[in-house]
Amino acid sequence: MELGAFGLWQPAFLTTVAMAREIEEAGFPTLWIGGESPDLAHAGELLAATDNLIIGTSIVNVWRGEPTTAAEAYLRLAERFPDRFLLGLGVGHSEQNQPYTKPMTALNRYLDVLDQRGVPVGGRALAALGPRMLELARQRAGGVVPYLVTPEHTRQARRILGQGLLVAPEQKVVVDSQDDRARALAGPRIKHPHLGLVNYTNNLRRLGFADDDLTGDGSDQLIDQLAIHGDAETVVRGLRKHLDAGADHVQIQVIGSRHMPHPRVRDVCTQVYDREIVDTYRTLAPALNLTPA
Repeated sequence: MELGAFGLWQPAFLTTVAMAREIEEAGFPTLWIGGESPDLAHAGELLAATDNLIIGTSIVNVWRGEPTTAAEAYLRLAERFPDRFLLGLGVGHSEQNQPYTKPMTALNRYLDVLDQRGVPVGGRALAALGPRMLELARQRAGGVVPYLVTPEHTRQARRILGQGLLVAPEQKVVVDSQDDRARALAGPRIKHPHLGLVNYTNNLRRLGFADDDLTGDGSDQLIDQLAIHGDAETVVRGLRKHLDAGADHVQIQVIGSRHMPHPRVRDVCTQVYDREIVDTYRTLAPALNLTPA
């Protein structure tokens, strides 16, 4: 599966068929969607609407549906769209998912069902942050799709996974050369909800951030690493640090100037929001050496 060095990350509920087509036309080989349901219905729509675009989930939350549903949906997509779909899975957060007991046990049981139903190990990846989850991915998945991480985490992930398994971190970016304005856009998006979720804050502490970095909207140091900002060339240099640290692929999440709407209001999202983000994708594509389709 040729993911390419760079792909895009979008919330599933904001990703329209028209946007997927424009993303493919801009030259991006891969699109990751967050918050997809286990039936993978939206992923199927995006695959059907495009010619060669690879779709990955980043992620399907294992608490929000039965593994049999995900397994059956995966097999249908793999048969209809060979080498164009990757199932990313994660355990979510105790603050958002109830019940939330023994997440490692729950994930192992989920993977057991995928094994029983014939989902190949290479067709799935885990949103692994800590060492135990990274080790589980090494044993039972084709790689990792970690979220809200730095190149240092990428380096640690590669060391634990070794060679041959996918390391595809998510990285936020703001294409804006004014530091204060870029931080003002990125800070609230990092704070809500990420700095209120223990899985993320524990991982950020493992990466060397102090408690002071995690208060308020986050310190400038935290924001600068979690949301690379500058002109397109500066952003691309920051993204390439993940590749230098051992990543195979980077999921780029562009932060725009508008607040992200809640999923409940997706039906009234304006095309203005979509247009701004897609225009930024087109700005980044040449700097990433992508060739329009």
